[in-house]
Amino acid sequence: MKFKLHNSLSKRIEEFHSIDKEEVRIYSCGPTVYSYAHIGNMRSFLFADLLQRTLKVVGNYKVKWVMNITDIDDKTIRDSKPENGNWNTEMSEPTNDPLVNLRNFTNFYIDEFIKDIGKVGVLKSDVFLFPKATDHIDEMIELITLIFNNGFAYIADGNVYFNVSKWREYKQYGRLKKIDFENFKKGVRIDADEYDREDVSDFVLWKNKKEGEPFWNFTLNNQELSGRPGWHLECSAMEKKYLDLPFDIHTGGVDLQFPHHEDEIAQSHAGYGIDPTKYWSHCEFLEVEGKKMSKSFGNYFTLRDLEDKGYDTLDIRFAILSQHYRTKYNFTFDGINSASKGRKKVQNFIDELLSDKTGTTSINVIELKHLVYTELAEDLHTPKALAQVFSFVNDYKTSLFDLKSKEDLISFFKELNNIFAVWSFELSKVKIPTEIQQLAEERYKAKVNKDWQLADEIRKQLQSKGYEIKDSKDSYEIIKF
Repeated sequence: MKFKLHNSLSKRIEEFHSIDKEEVRIYSCGPTVYSYAHIGNMRSFLFADLLQRTLKVVGNYKVKWVMNITDIDDKTIRDSKPENGNWNTEMSEPTNDPLVNLRNFTNFYIDEFIKDIGKVGVLKSDVFLFPKATDHIDEMIELITLIFNNGFAYIADGNVYFNVSKWREYKQYGRLKKIDFENFKKGVRIDADEYDREDVSDFVLWKNKKEGEPFWNFTLNNQELSGRPGWHLECSAMEKKYLDLPFDIHTGGVDLQFPHHEDEIAQSHAGYGIDPTKYWSHCEFLEVEGKKMSKSFGNYFTLRDLEDKGYDTLDIRFAILSQHYRTKYNFTFDGINSASKGRKKVQNFIDELLSDKTGTTSINVIELKHLVYTELAEDLHTPKALAQVFSFVNDYKTSLFDLKSKEDLISFFKELNNIFAVWSFELSKVKIPTEIQQLAEERYKAKVNKDWQLADEIRKQLQSKGYEIKDSKDSYEIIKF
């Protein structure tokens, strides 16, 4: 089956062809580990996970997936200073060494990040490596030296900057996102790792050391430039080391298109002489209740916040994956509840397939598989793929299927779960409370006596308590949703 993917570089959906016929190499911009990841971050990581899983199942590829860890930048340095009040009581005691403090501080949040993504179905075993920036300073120094020697960097005030105007004489700058160069001023420099405005200016590759901050020794052009790397540089060096250039796909959120990913393209080509990747793939923003997520709006949530509110992390995964990755996702609690019902509807169907009840109807599961996988192969269109699944689940009763059809369906749903990772294939042993059993029995008796009003009232009571009744000819089944 042909696999198609939107390429941010060409601005169109393209047929995907891997560089290596058997293996796809993917690089994902990972977290900046100064705090717990929020749900906006989670969308980016879930999108990358969906992509690599679909390539394996639908595309039949092997995947080598690398996700970096940014443990050295303005934010991690700022928050790892014990005097700034962000030191977690579960961390090691702070020391007088800024680098030791940085490592202890960020290692804590690295561990928490890996736990969090595991809760939403991103398996650590699926990621080839989580390389940390601080473990690759030598590679970054080597890249800066190459860029400088090739004439695309300069030294100023102990910092090393990428010369954007010089680069524009050689290659286009602004290939991922349209950039207004009208107000570009040659020689204007930005030292910050991140900035909100779409400033087109020379960006920092290496930052001169500051009092109380971690630093590494670096000599360039016979000048001693002890300090630390700029944020944009880090990914370029780690991509080259672990995936070689060019690799197949680079993922991230749309907010990283400029300046971060644009600078990656410039740095890699200026230093190594080649673009980093063939396909740039970006997911859209996540909003909360129609607004940009912000602590000032009171709508900023980490995964832990949602767990504390009683939400199932698999429902969160399913809700986010149910929306196409290139459309803005409006996170609402009603949306999570709706996704939960949809996920459990399919789970109930799977549970019934696993039961001993069989009929005589035979179906062609290959047709269902083709319908679902065709949508997934078309730029990961999960809403259309799931619509096919729900349509099938709504139209058929599992008790009608013969044994062969049930076995084929179980095999299909297991394969599909290798993509969505939200269903179980062990018959759930949910204990139904006595109160619920009694209400269900009262409803059944009301139906037998044709007291439809009472039966409907009891049904609503059961639904309010999280249970549904599935009627059969002479009995019923209590289902928790």
